[in-house]
Amino acid sequence: MEHQPHIHCPHCAWEPRADSRWCCTSREPGSGCGTLWNTFWTAGCCPGCGHYWEMTQCLSCRRASPHAQWYHFPRLDEGHVGEREQSLETVD
Repeated sequence: MEHQPHIHCPHCAWEPRADSRWCCTSREPGSGCGTLWNTFWTAGCCPGCGHYWEMTQCLSCRRASPHAQWYHFPRLDEGHVGEREQSLETVD
């Protein structure tokens, strides 16, 4: 089972909803097509022009941070690691 990241603003912990939308503006070179979309559906890639956004602005606190910092992966405790290793073993 693959662990999915928890997505929230690294500054204020605001969590984007399915209906949250960002606009492709001209803030970064090569961007600015005006497309509205949820940036986390595409890992920061604008579906209109293909620009990968390095920075993402929080719709709550308005602070920008690197897009990758929004993804918070759960830590695997030792119990889960052991269970995973056991499930990968083959029976002879």
